Amino acid sequence: MLMKATPTLNQSVFRRKIFFTTLTEALDYASQGQTGYNFYSRTGELSAALPYATLRDEARSLAKKLANMGVARGSRVALVADMNPDFVRFFFACQYAGLTPVPLPAQLQFGGRKAYVAQLKRLLSDCQAELAMAPDAFLPFLTEAADGPNVRFLGTPQDYDFLDETGASLSPVKPTELAYLQYTSGSTRFPRGVMISQKAVLSNLLAIIREGVKVREGDRAVSWLPFFHDMGLVGLLLCPMASQISVDFLHTRDFAMRPRLWLKLMSENRATISFSPPFGYELTARRLRDDDVHKYDLRSWRVAGVGAEMIRPEFLSHFAERLGPSGFDHRAFLPCYGMAECSLAVCFGLQGQSLQTDHVDADLLSEHQIAEPVDPRAGNGNGRYNTFVNCGVPLSGYEVEIRNSAGKVLPERHCGTLYLRGPSVMSGYWGNPKGTREVLSEDGWLNTGDLAYQIGSSVVITGREKDMLIIHGRNIWPQDIECLAELQPEVGTRDALAFSVPGPDGGEQAIVMVQCGVSDEQKSAEFEERIHRLIYDELGILCKVVLVPLDSLPQTTSGKPSRSGARKEYIRRTMQDQSANQKKEVDTGGVAARD
Repeated sequence: MLMKATPTLNQSVFRRKIFFTTLTEALDYASQGQTGYNFYSRTGELSAALPYATLRDEARSLAKKLANMGVARGSRVALVADMNPDFVRFFFACQYAGLTPVPLPAQLQFGGRKAYVAQLKRLLSDCQAELAMAPDAFLPFLTEAADGPNVRFLGTPQDYDFLDETGASLSPVKPTELAYLQYTSGSTRFPRGVMISQKAVLSNLLAIIREGVKVREGDRAVSWLPFFHDMGLVGLLLCPMASQISVDFLHTRDFAMRPRLWLKLMSENRATISFSPPFGYELTARRLRDDDVHKYDLRSWRVAGVGAEMIRPEFLSHFAERLGPSGFDHRAFLPCYGMAECSLAVCFGLQGQSLQTDHVDADLLSEHQIAEPVDPRAGNGNGRYNTFVNCGVPLSGYEVEIRNSAGKVLPERHCGTLYLRGPSVMSGYWGNPKGTREVLSEDGWLNTGDLAYQIGSSVVITGREKDMLIIHGRNIWPQDIECLAELQPEVGTRDALAFSVPGPDGGEQAIVMVQCGVSDEQKSAEFEERIHRLIYDELGILCKVVLVPLDSLPQTTSGKPSRSGARKEYIRRTMQDQSANQKKEVDTGGVAARD
């Protein structure tokens, strides 16, 4: 019979020490208690329990096998990061063996097998992995991708278990050495492996534990976030271990199919902490039936973290309204901001408060990049306003500057590019000094590529610089267009992507790609016109509406909708159509000449 790791802490151990210099030191310490990782099946039943004490023993045993394979210290070990105990065991085995784990995505996305294999191939080549591991379901893909000379051994966890252990003592990774390589969300075609040192990630873990989540004795976490994403890896795998609390894992795939399992685990295990991008809360609220809400007891949920993408407050309001009868307190929402280049977290809001939103004049922000506050009830001229979520203040040791395109630091409520400097910033992109120099200065300032403004010490994120649409000199946020499209009953959450392409007049043309199930030709035309008219009425721009089949929008490696991928797909289709039309004209001309 499986026994799950208990939420009861070894309290004398917990109080004696709360900071470490390496992940192995943190695990050595956590293993003295009775907490750990629990993995749940698609039916919500416990399928595997991995107490930290067991994890330490198994990771050290596996580390002796890895250390006996003749690879140099610091060599990269590629791990297909499926959500199971084997990935966790291998990740920590690398720490004890002095090797660098590289989590790889564990899901097929837009493009199917061929695209996934090509993605793995690029990542393996970029990190120059010498060892690689994949569970049985993913081994064929990894084997096909690893056809170069670099990978010296590739296999399943069971294949590695048959190897011999070294007789020498283990030499774990040191504070100044790499803890892991984290590939960024958009790194499909041009991989960017973020180099995170032990010192950097441990600094971030400490700040998250003390200042962000404010972990308490008896806390328990639940997560469905993938291990190859920074929030899933650092926030919900490493943080619970470093703070010696238990965490219950639900596979990302199972959450997507049955989001109510998330609530089931939170309720049954009296969990207190969980995080999600905004869409996770909205998906759960949409799938919830009216007669379900009284099945759950969510009174223990004190930290409902939200981040990883632009925060849409209406998603959170919908979730809080639906789950209020289950005891969910809307004051549990904890907005945060971070990125893989900073290990994970940079800013946290205040706990126990309602979501702090800021309403600003949309035209003034669009035309002059000034976030002038307005009262949405009173209106302001034409009544157009943007609503953004305050992501809180930076963690200790972080400096923040908002700069314009000339590099000048801007005053409060002026929107520009967010720059950061702090203890958990990456040391650079693996094997990419040019890319590193583009975003990281010699004195440690990181260009995040995010647009933001400040209210006092608080940071408000407004979007990604590279995603911004500039139409006739106005800054148009793509999420504003996407939100308008998603207001239609035929469109679901994250079913619209907005971007711009060069227009016939030399300027930029706004495009919104929408996936929906409308198949009737007349209804499709009416649907397109409805969205087109709504965007014009609300934003004052002409936007071309492109309908695509369900489940066809491209995604990043972490499963987020990819605006850049949609843009590339649109340009590819446009070029194909132009080529076909030109060929048709030539063929028609040839026939006419012969006649």
